[in-house]
Amino acid sequence: MEYIILAVIAYLLGSIPSALIVGKLGYKKDIREHGSGNLGATNTFRVLGIKAGIIVTIADILKGTIATLIPFLIDADVYRLAIGLFAVAGHTYPVFAKFKGGKAVATSGGIILGVSPLLFTTILLAFILTLYISKYVSLSSIITSVITVVAAILLQEDIGLIIVTCLLATFVSYRHKDNIKRIVKGNEPKITWM
Repeated sequence: MEYIILAVIAYLLGSIPSALIVGKLGYKKDIREHGSGNLGATNTFRVLGIKAGIIVTIADILKGTIATLIPFLIDADVYRLAIGLFAVAGHTYPVFAKFKGGKAVATSGGIILGVSPLLFTTILLAFILTLYISKYVSLSSIITSVITVVAAILLQEDIGLIIVTCLLATFVSYRHKDNIKRIVKGNEPKITWM
């Protein structure tokens, strides 16, 4: 019963559409009607700017982190990473936004932050570096998801975390399949650095 209750809480937490809320409250824009239409941090950066993008990124990360910390804080006898996966499902298929959400990158990172801050720091640096080199957020997300699996193995993390990072890397790559096609065709937008 604990699993079901915590899974529902994590899913609902993940379903909070940060980008939609920030867009409507702060900018009077429905972000789903602009840019890629995606309810994620990347589209927020592109449509609403740096400040909004940072707020949404942090909010989306915290959805995964809080979902993995709730079981720890209430001393529930559940596998925290499994509960965190429901936050990713909620972020990707949010009940509060017609089941059309983000691509799971930040919320996946949030799960990792909730169980291994060292691994999270490693992958955050990897993401920034690959983004700086490639200028593609989508490609950096995919590369970082693979680096996450390798880093989890090298840091000798729990086998459960290694399995979850493999699942998340596969899911993140799947969610970016259209981006991969656009990169190959040369249509994927690049970011510009200040």
